[in-house]
Amino acid sequence: MSTYSLFFFFYCSFLIFMSLRWVKSDPDPLQDYCIAQPKPPFFVNGAPCITPADASPSHFTTTALSKPGNTASNPLGFNVTLTTIQNLPGMNTLGLTMARVDIAGNGLVPPHTHPRASEVTILIKGSLLVGFVDTSNRLFTQQLREGDEFVFPKGLIHSLYNLDSKAPALAISGLTSQNPGAQLASAATFTTKPNIPDDILKKAFQIEEKDVSRIRRNLGG
Repeated sequence: MSTYSLFFFFYCSFLIFMSLRWVKSDPDPLQDYCIAQPKPPFFVNGAPCITPADASPSHFTTTALSKPGNTASNPLGFNVTLTTIQNLPGMNTLGLTMARVDIAGNGLVPPHTHPRASEVTILIKGSLLVGFVDTSNRLFTQQLREGDEFVFPKGLIHSLYNLDSKAPALAISGLTSQNPGAQLASAATFTTKPNIPDDILKKAFQIEEKDVSRIRRNLGG
C-alpha cells in the first residue's frame, strides 16, 4: 500500500470515528449532577415539553429583563435577572439563557464561574472593568464602554466591576446553556455546608484561624 493510500485510509477511519462520536455523544448536563433513578419518580435533565400543537407566540417572549433589578439589598451592589423556562418556556432545549446585570456605583459581581456555559456580555450603560482568569492564572481584563462586548470562556473565573462610584451600570449577557449555573468563588470556599475544614483553608490560603473565622462571618457563612 502506498504512503498516499495509507494516509487516505487513516484519514477516512478518523472521519468515521469522529462521526460516530458526534452521533452517540452524551447530552450536556443541565444541573450539577443527575443520579441514576431506574424506578419512578424520575428527575428529568431539562423539562418535559408540551404538545407542539399547543405552542403559541407567548411561549417565546418575555418581559423578565425589562425592569431594573434591586441592587440595594445586595452588599456587593449587583443584581442578576435571568430568563428561565418559567418566564420564557420556549427556550427549553435551545441551549441558551439571557441575563440582565444591574450594578450599582462601585458595585461588583464578584469572581465566579458558570460551569455549564460560556458568556458574552454587552455593556448597555455605564463603565465596567471586566475580566477572567485562565487555567494558567493569566488575567485577561478590559475596561468596557457603552456598546462594548466581552466574552467569558466556559467554566473560567470572571468578574464585573462598576468603575463609576455614583452612576449605575447595565449589561446584558447571553449564556450557552438554559441552566448555566453560577458559583461564587468566595462562597464556594468559605460558606459550604458543612464547612471545609479550617486546616485546609489555612494551608490553601496561607492564613490564620482568625482569618478563616472573619471571612466566614463577613460572607454570612
